[in-house]
Parts: sequence; C-alpha cells; structure tokens
Amino acid sequence: MNKAHLKSQLSALSLSMFRKDFFGIFHGSISAKTESNRFIINTKEAVFDAIDNNSLIELYFKKDYRWNQASIDAKIHFNIYSQISEAKFISFSMPPFTTAYSLDHNLITPKDYFGYKEIGSIEIVDPKQFENWYDRAQSEITYYFQSQKTNIMVIRGYGVYAFNRDIHEMAKQLAILEKSCRLLMLESSNKNFNFD
Repeated sequence: MNKAHLKSQLSALSLSMFRKDFFGIFHGSISAKTESNRFIINTKEAVFDAIDNNSLIELYFKKDYRWNQASIDAKIHFNIYSQISEAKFISFSMPPFTTAYSLDHNLITPKDYFGYKEIGSIEIVDPKQFENWYDRAQSEITYYFQSQKTNIMVIRGYGVYAFNRDIHEMAKQLAILEKSCRLLMLESSNKNFNFD
C-alpha cells in the first residue's frame, strides 16, 4: 500500500469536504486503512483545509502513545476497521443540510433522481443523550453498520459516518446525500411561500 498516495488522497478529499462545509476547522475525521492492523487518521490539531504529513498519523490497532495525538474519533474508526473488512476509508463529517434535516425527521427519502438512485431512503439514528454519546459511539456505530448492512449512518444532530472501499465513492455518496437533503429543505420552505 502506497502510504504517500493514500495521504495525498485524504488531503485532497479533506480540502474538498472543508470547502463544502462538511468539516469544520477542527471538526470531523478522515482515515484510510493501510494494513490489516493499521490505519492513518487525522490528528487532534488537524485543520482540514491544509491536511499534510504533520496532520496525519498512522495508528496500530494495539494502542500506544500515538493514540494520544490522534483524532477523538480514532476509537470509532478502529472499531469499524477491526470489524468490517470492506472498510478501507472512513469519514465523519457534519454536512450542514443533512445535519439540519436530521433534527426534525426520522427518515431521509430523496425526491431527486440521483439521491433516489444512488442512496435511497436512509434512517436517521437518534443518539438519545449526548452526555454519554462518545462512550457509546464506537460500539453503536459499528453495530449499526453491521446490523443494517449499510455503509452510511446519519446521526441526529451529530453528523454522518461513512465508509467505503473506494474514497471517491464515499465522497460521491456524501455529496449526493447532502444535495438531496438541501433539495428536501428547499422544497419544504417553498411550501411556506405563496409565489402567486
């Protein structure tokens, strides 16, 4: 596995997602599996529009001192990689329209062609109490992916976890989901206006 190429892919995707407001300055996470027991993930201090070698760290599944520098989401990524063999890339993002739509709905049912064809309906998962969400997240997210046989999870008021074998497919799914949610929100806001 060419780690320099993987880092370049993560950097390019990170910048693109940052420009679309999927990542905040220090909010979000992105990773790539490098070997059966290792993965590269952003550090705690990573700024997503400028991911470079210093913003990425390779972690072994066996925890060591490097885990202290890694993203707060490293345990979640580890759990997914260790239990789901198809996961080669993982992202946690907070796309604004998807996250906003999740606040008042239980299901995303795209009405646009690409959303309908590419992603179909997606359940919105309620994390219940935010106070202990990070304690539960690593097991609940992985369990959801396995039990629902899906590679994308929308969590109410929190964001979107996604994984894929291909980084471009993962990015495409996230972009289509966000566009679909934006269109759904525009449609519902248009119902409140009388243009006649």
